[in-house]
Amino acid sequence: MAINGCLMSESNTGYFSVLVKSREVITAELPLPEIWLPLSNLDLLLPPIDASIYFIYRKPSSKPDLSFGSAVEILKKSLAKVLVHYYPLAGEMIANSNGEPELLCNNTGVEFIEAHADIELNGLKLHDPDATVQGKLVPAKARGVLCVQVTKLKCGGIVVACTLDHRIADAYSTNMFVAAWAQVARTNSLTFIPNFRRSLLSPRRPAASYDKSLDNMYVPIASLNPQEAMCETSPDQFISRIYHVRAGDMDQLQDLSSTNGTKRTKLEAFSALLWKLIANASDAESCRLGIVVDGRSRLSDSPKSALYGYFGNVLSIPFGEASVKDLKSKPLGWAAKKVNELLGFATNEEHFQGLIDYVEGQRPNPMMTRVYYRGANDGPAIVVSYGRLFDASKIDFGWGLPFLSSGHFPWGGDARYVLLLPSPVGNGDWIVYMHLFRHQLHDIETVEGGILQPLTVQHLTPQEV
Repeated sequence: MAINGCLMSESNTGYFSVLVKSREVITAELPLPEIWLPLSNLDLLLPPIDASIYFIYRKPSSKPDLSFGSAVEILKKSLAKVLVHYYPLAGEMIANSNGEPELLCNNTGVEFIEAHADIELNGLKLHDPDATVQGKLVPAKARGVLCVQVTKLKCGGIVVACTLDHRIADAYSTNMFVAAWAQVARTNSLTFIPNFRRSLLSPRRPAASYDKSLDNMYVPIASLNPQEAMCETSPDQFISRIYHVRAGDMDQLQDLSSTNGTKRTKLEAFSALLWKLIANASDAESCRLGIVVDGRSRLSDSPKSALYGYFGNVLSIPFGEASVKDLKSKPLGWAAKKVNELLGFATNEEHFQGLIDYVEGQRPNPMMTRVYYRGANDGPAIVVSYGRLFDASKIDFGWGLPFLSSGHFPWGGDARYVLLLPSPVGNGDWIVYMHLFRHQLHDIETVEGGILQPLTVQHLTPQEV
């Protein structure tokens, strides 16, 4: 572990301040050979953006004598151990001779930040990550592919946050890494070893003909008008919020979206509601909805398959488009049926294998999903991610399970982003992270019935019977 100096700095914008006590670079505890790791064809579909996750813990009650300094040392030592197995996370992204990003696994290390926040857990405005999380509790990555920040709260609580280059990992992979890190911190051992075999996502040779609808789903970046390819709206037009949805309200929403004897999933029901709400806030002609689909279960015939231990992106983002007029006037069940249809396009093996073949035929020209692209006459778009595979029940570093875990993804694309997560209370409630335009949130917050409630500490405190 090489120390990179102790930089004292303070963030005092908003309603509390954060003091950075130290910055270090943590490297794998064992010497590692330098390895070039190419990105898979599915990795290459991700733009160069960072995504953050964070875990908030109450003051450890099971270990009252555990100091914050001791917790930090546990985290640093276990990170050095787990990086032996997750060695790409200690590397850096470099363009190869074809101009494509490639991962150089050279053990340059992971920046590790120790910070103190001048606020107690009960004082955190959990519903407002722009004021609470952004620039305070989650770090901005300045080097490498991973950055970690550990923050002490005044009450003795601890926040562990990671910011990661999305091109090398999806939510499943990120959760796998953090769970492994927690296991090493807790037990000093690791029972599940990841694999980085890019051959698991190799194109077919000779490449089979792919579904031509992929031409409508993805688009070469070079073909886009730079002024229309990504959103040019001022960043202050965007806002991030976290909401709480009661289990009973979600069940009722699911019932309302299920028609003609066909039961819709909670993901389909909630996505349909969002689609209609976004349309209600628009005067455009059409509105797009994309949903993130994990391909591991589609490309693997057994949970024991090597792909379940694969670290990288195995994602597709199918999307549908509907007229704003229809979304406003037609019932929820109609929108839910449209959601089911767009998911059906991507929830099969042939879709993912065809997508891999499709990217191979386009290389080295970079592609992007069309739902991110705003044409001159395109209306609003929203991408929904369901955190079913994001399992916080394994993120125990030795002082208990997190009080709250969430993603933070205020990216700059034109499509807005929503993350749906089960509540850590385990009572069937839901936590919803949203990054939308300000005017869109107005309609969402005033939806009839008050389904979406700003998240508070009380929502995450189990009620005594």
